[in-house]
Amino acid sequence: MGIDSIGSLYLNESRFSLSTGVSSALSETPQAGTSFASILDKAVKQPAISSETSAKPHIDKTDKLYEQCEALETFLIKNLLNGMRATVPKSGFIDNSFASKMYEDMLYDEYATDFSKNANFGLAELVYLELTGQRGILPSA
Repeated sequence: MGIDSIGSLYLNESRFSLSTGVSSALSETPQAGTSFASILDKAVKQPAISSETSAKPHIDKTDKLYEQCEALETFLIKNLLNGMRATVPKSGFIDNSFASKMYEDMLYDEYATDFSKNANFGLAELVYLELTGQRGILPSA
């Protein structure tokens, strides 16, 4: 049994569930002699999202929501840095007083802020696009 017959059998047994936004080539009922490769070629030629409905996603970096997304990114980077810092063994060269712990924590807060502003992780942008409902929009070329 070849891959073409397996694909046709798979489609004919209605195991292929269609969701909204899928191209019309996949929504057609396959004929008895239709091969899986021809159905796939037809689906590739017709894109699921048309170019006139897609718009370029817009990120307003002056928006308060974006500022909160940056704060979330800073918080997550700070937690990542704290996790990495916890794996480094203490040598005892520097005292382990309350003041040194507080200073080190403040230093890592600044590291996290600097990383989120300059390292371009892109986490704040992704969260902003998700919260504004623009995540699925494809940028126009």
